[in-house]
Amino acid sequence: MEKIWLKNYQSGVPATIEDQMQKYHSLGDLMDESFGKFSQVEAFNCMGKGLTYQEVDQLSRQFASYLQNDLKLQKGDRVALMMPNILQYPVALFGILRGGFVAVNVNPLYTARELQHQLKDSGAKAIVIFENACHTLQGVLDKTDCKHVLTTNIGDMLGFPKSMIVNFVIKKIKKMVPAWSIPSAKSFMSELRMADASKFRKPSMSQSDIAFLQYTGGTTGVAKGAILTHQNMVANMCQARAWLSPAIGGQTEILISPLPLYHIFSLTVSMVFVSIGATNVLITNPRDMKAFIGELRKWKFTVLPGVNTLFNGLLNQPDFKTLDFSTMKIALGGGMAVQKAVADKWKSVTGKVLLEAYGLTETSPAACINPINLKDYNGFIGLPIPSTDVVIKDDNDKTLGLNEVGEICIKGPQVMPGYWNRDDETAKVMTSDGYFKTGDIGFMNDQGYVKIVDRKKDMILVSGFNVYPNEIEDVVATHPKVFEVAAIGVPDEKSTEAIKLFIVKKDESLTAEEVIAFCRKELTGYKVPKLVEFRTELPKSNVGKILRKDLRN
Repeated sequence: MEKIWLKNYQSGVPATIEDQMQKYHSLGDLMDESFGKFSQVEAFNCMGKGLTYQEVDQLSRQFASYLQNDLKLQKGDRVALMMPNILQYPVALFGILRGGFVAVNVNPLYTARELQHQLKDSGAKAIVIFENACHTLQGVLDKTDCKHVLTTNIGDMLGFPKSMIVNFVIKKIKKMVPAWSIPSAKSFMSELRMADASKFRKPSMSQSDIAFLQYTGGTTGVAKGAILTHQNMVANMCQARAWLSPAIGGQTEILISPLPLYHIFSLTVSMVFVSIGATNVLITNPRDMKAFIGELRKWKFTVLPGVNTLFNGLLNQPDFKTLDFSTMKIALGGGMAVQKAVADKWKSVTGKVLLEAYGLTETSPAACINPINLKDYNGFIGLPIPSTDVVIKDDNDKTLGLNEVGEICIKGPQVMPGYWNRDDETAKVMTSDGYFKTGDIGFMNDQGYVKIVDRKKDMILVSGFNVYPNEIEDVVATHPKVFEVAAIGVPDEKSTEAIKLFIVKKDESLTAEEVIAFCRKELTGYKVPKLVEFRTELPKSNVGKILRKDLRN
């Protein structure tokens, strides 16, 4: 009875996700539908250059044909993508998926060791890579199975003369492209122009075919490839569309994409909005806040996904407050916990609630989202989305009751079948009754809302008491002189572990004594940090998630 209640808790949201999924054998079917329905709508825009759905249709067909006929790749072969948010990315991605191949997303900031592992582990036969990262590939290519290298520059699809200007500035002025030499490499744009779209043959696909090998961040060791099937991705897109349904319709939605598309959060959000005919504005370098805000000013944007650090960064830019937020329907925080201090400030500046969502690479990623009509930030990650069961389990896999703290476990059509070639790791994260163990500690209240307390591995043990870094960080983030904060446990002879803070100052006058005194007022004794270290910046993942593991190391 409990599971049925959880599935249908969001009143007004269709509970027929499985029926919706039956329309599509693959992501290719879903894309074909959008390309036909929205052919004249601008699908993607980057640096002022747009591509309509019809143009993306044509170009991705050409690339699919190239992979099938020129490179002679077979259905199921893996093709890696190593690019930031540029127009070449959706063209290449949709070509890979439509051709029946498997997309392997690669972080462009990877070291040679990380790149070699991912290419070798996935068995990628080809890679599309932007030239800024070619020097990294050069040293490891012969240690992988990758035989085909297609290179591109950031400005290549921006049209003349902008493409020439952008590429010149990046290469010659900013010197962002280190010298490289890969004799077998070919130009992505040249090969694409010569490819014959008429030779493309739509493969026979089933929902069980693999769409992505999406590698985890490797926070607990070497990165693992989560197998995401066409069913997983189609299911999560249908689930997300059901959640979106109260807010969309009657206009072309404008999605701003500052998070990299090679990350699962941004990837799925982008594909969801492709499925409803939205315009996706790609932000190539969101760390350039001035340029990012300048781009926001050009658009009557309706949806802005991001992570807590991105929203915090925007709020600390004076120009951000001068933007027009009247058309914004959804600001969606994921990837890491949204802090109350940031959410409160976001609403005061924009007039809109910063909605928190939750998911993982292994769940494609959405599992819980707050309702769109939420009036205020509530500190919860939301309700289970349609056709998703969420339970809380203890260390013995026993299901706990409401308001009891344990590990969040998820079951639904969006949950991966397992890790690529890692049955041992798959067994560690799946329960005997088919739930995926997230590694996140939390509870569910009597209204069905789920709250994360913290990551299981980040918990700090102080004199026998469990201390969760999220709680400490939430408190310290409210201090007016703090810009960013992270809390970790460090060895301590007296109390097993002591709490250490890493802080980026907003006000240079801030002292460690001031921080600790503030914590003594807001936290019980054993939760008060012993150590404070000030830094000019904190280590972050590719999407801006603060990396506690790097601070511990």
